[in-house]
Amino acid sequence: MKKQQLASIAFSAVLLFGLSSCRKQVDEPVTGEATNYDQVLRDILTDASNGEGLNYFVLPESNQYSLIPQDPLNPINSAKVHLGKLLFHETAIGRNAKYQDEGLFTYSCASCHHAEAGFQANVQQGIGDGGIGFGMSGEAREPNPNYSVDSLDVQPIRTPTAMNSAYQEVMLWNGQFGAQGINEGTEAQWAMGTPIFNNNFGNAGVEIQAIAGLTVHRMLVDEEICEQISIYEDLFDLAFSDWPVETRYTQRTAGLAIAAYERTILANQSPWQDWLKGVSTAMTDSEKRGAAVFFGKANCGSCHTGPALSSMTFYGYGMDDLVGPGFYGGASSENTVNLGRGGFTGNAEENYKFKTPQLYNLKDSPFMGHGGTFHSVREVVEYKNNAVSENPNVPTSQLAEQFVPLGLTDQEIDDLVNFIENALYDANLMRYAPQELPSGLCFPNNDPISMIDQGCLQ
Repeated sequence: MKKQQLASIAFSAVLLFGLSSCRKQVDEPVTGEATNYDQVLRDILTDASNGEGLNYFVLPESNQYSLIPQDPLNPINSAKVHLGKLLFHETAIGRNAKYQDEGLFTYSCASCHHAEAGFQANVQQGIGDGGIGFGMSGEAREPNPNYSVDSLDVQPIRTPTAMNSAYQEVMLWNGQFGAQGINEGTEAQWAMGTPIFNNNFGNAGVEIQAIAGLTVHRMLVDEEICEQISIYEDLFDLAFSDWPVETRYTQRTAGLAIAAYERTILANQSPWQDWLKGVSTAMTDSEKRGAAVFFGKANCGSCHTGPALSSMTFYGYGMDDLVGPGFYGGASSENTVNLGRGGFTGNAEENYKFKTPQLYNLKDSPFMGHGGTFHSVREVVEYKNNAVSENPNVPTSQLAEQFVPLGLTDQEIDDLVNFIENALYDANLMRYAPQELPSGLCFPNNDPISMIDQGCLQ
């Protein structure tokens, strides 16, 4: 009973502030007692969705292709998704290793985007070719001592999750991948000889990132591997039956298949999603209060919105770049990736502004922010609550107008963290990983140490 009384008092406080949402900016407090947490939250969400209600935030089932946002140039079908699922995890396509004796067939897309870490890397800087080890959930990935640091395939910025990517029209922290939507008009930046040149295919961000990523991260899919592992030839034939044979088994079609699969990786079994679908007991009272703070007083929902709680917006919050003991090079302070959106567009007004990320399964990998310098959801919430920039390279003029002290109480912070960490947590992401690969190799990594860590000795 004491817990319920405390919850009622705290939630009443939320009502006084939370219902003054970012969309209406109502100054007058709401009167009356909060006796029905669910109804109060439904009212807040109706306002936060501009009247659309709970369905505005619902993620579809992963096989409901017609409801999943997709690239019209790459329609989703089950054959394509199945092929992409295998290729995403297939270490046999790790064929362009820097050091063939050490790295050949030891890495995959999933080396940096695996289910155990919420399709993140679970290390501050992801390592593909040149990495060894896995641990329990990717936390033990480290450089192979036989690789020089400058020969490692490392991400120059923290690896973003591949989950819920269907709701991103452009990809990466600076949004450089994708020819559609907000990247229309950036054609001058699609330089020949760079990964961004792939935007000329005209696809959306998920597709362009997958196509470009195969080459950037030293993987190779072609007719040869289809001949060596014949099931892949059959799968390409099913997935791309309308493509000419001479262009059917390529990096491009492989990337399109991987992108189709990535679009189905949705955190649709989280407590929040269950609550949205009518299971009132799916969230605790604290999580419901946290959701009210999220969409109300904290104003998180102005940027983190829709089914993935993300948006194609870019903001400067003064977070540090990729630095620290888990950083192995590839992104100096002069690197344009540290300029965020401006580093891609060349527009100085967009410098130090990074894309709004999705918020599901954050606690699977304790590295947050574009530099991975935050190690818990609480650290991020407290940082935004205090609104004091930590990166001396970011001019005050480039900080978002939303980056102001929020005035959250300790109870509100506790509830908000609880909502993000637990209500937005899908505990069953392994449903998106295959049981085995056509090659028979281990995954997501196939180096000797990872094989031991994963219990995958051949």
